[in-house]
Amino acid sequence: MREQTYTVQQRHYMEEALFEAEQAAVIGEVPIGSVIVHDGQIIGRGHNLREHGHDATLHAEIRAIEEACATLQSWRLNDCQLYVTIEPCLMCSGAIINARIPEVFYGARDPKAGAVDSLYATLTDSRLNHTVAVHEGLLAKDAGERMVAFFKAARRRQKAAKKARKAAQVSAPDKLLDSTKKS
Repeated sequence: MREQTYTVQQRHYMEEALFEAEQAAVIGEVPIGSVIVHDGQIIGRGHNLREHGHDATLHAEIRAIEEACATLQSWRLNDCQLYVTIEPCLMCSGAIINARIPEVFYGARDPKAGAVDSLYATLTDSRLNHTVAVHEGLLAKDAGERMVAFFKAARRRQKAAKKARKAAQVSAPDKLLDSTKKS
């Protein structure tokens, strides 16, 4: 992990990304949030909406990039910074590069899908036409804890649903017998 010292302003922007992550969690989406900053102002916000939108591309970073591009009326986000709670995936890293975002701050690593440091080094790959300054670990504990809590709760729900299905299967033959006795 890169050791960094962050300013109060940078922490504020990541707190805004964490707020977006919380909005995702409230509606049952994976709690990842993102904001894009230009000249000290947030011009794009996003949180995951894949489940609600039935669209694999509705990641927090993509949504924030779309909003920022619309705000600036340009696909180039040359003078912007992206803050995201979890390390971007390969798709989002590609979008960051294509939007020419020069600087990315992220909270926690994603060992299963991270394409910035964990699995790949996409944003800093000098073979690409654009490289990005990456700042890792900003409010990482908060971002990571949200992810852990979300998936722990999801596993509990899956276990309870499986238990309920088994209970329904056991009682189904009894109900069938009861209905045939009444006939």
